[in-house]
Amino acid sequence: MGKAPQSVDGGRETARFGRLAFNHFKDLARDEGLSEHEKIGFPDAFREGYDDAIWDDIVAKLPALSGRGARVLDIGPGCGPLPRKLITLAEANGHTVTLIDHAEMLSQLPTSPTTTPVPGRFPDDLPESSEGYDALICYSVLQVVIMDANPFTFVDAAAALLRPGGRLLVADIPNFSKLRRFLASEAGAAYHRSYMKTDEPPHVPAFAPAVDRIDDGILFGLAMRARNAGFDAFVMPQPTVLPMAGRREDLLIARP
Repeated sequence: MGKAPQSVDGGRETARFGRLAFNHFKDLARDEGLSEHEKIGFPDAFREGYDDAIWDDIVAKLPALSGRGARVLDIGPGCGPLPRKLITLAEANGHTVTLIDHAEMLSQLPTSPTTTPVPGRFPDDLPESSEGYDALICYSVLQVVIMDANPFTFVDAAAALLRPGGRLLVADIPNFSKLRRFLASEAGAAYHRSYMKTDEPPHVPAFAPAVDRIDDGILFGLAMRARNAGFDAFVMPQPTVLPMAGRREDLLIARP
């Protein structure tokens, strides 16, 4: 279920990066004192050394990336290693890639003839296209969306862009219900003590609907909504080697 990095002070980092909304990331991108991981809302210890494992999981869940000539959309890529890996792969495999995010984020990524940066917010600022996409990546973004937008409308708009056989990966979703289950376990209690630098056991929130947080109801509601709209949809686990696998899940939506 992942081990808490020993170098992380959970209380401090939660205060720094907790509950970020879309416009906060413009300021993070401009802050030259932050690392590329911190600019996208993560302590270094939660991404350093994990980028290859994260990327391998993305590619495994989006097989179009391993093929040739795919049309790819990355929603909210930030300025870290993952979009750089995508650009490198696109150059090798002949993919065409669209990246939509704050201009301040996109300006820090390498330019490539395979890649079109679109400054703005999805879906409002994405130019209309009738071509659709074979693979859509939305990694560690849904928890930002829910702070000031409707996650159902957001996922609806993304799924509508899929070509036949295409897949949308809405990944690295913090699930408050999964977190509660995790903290109630022995493994979760050990994680909490390490992460929060305390000898006290975790306080497990009551099992009740969350406010401004994603829980089982929202996550499975998104999956059911996609299925009712004619897509296949699955809630999937993260690899256990990732540091937040005990409290995060992925949503995979495919157009038959």
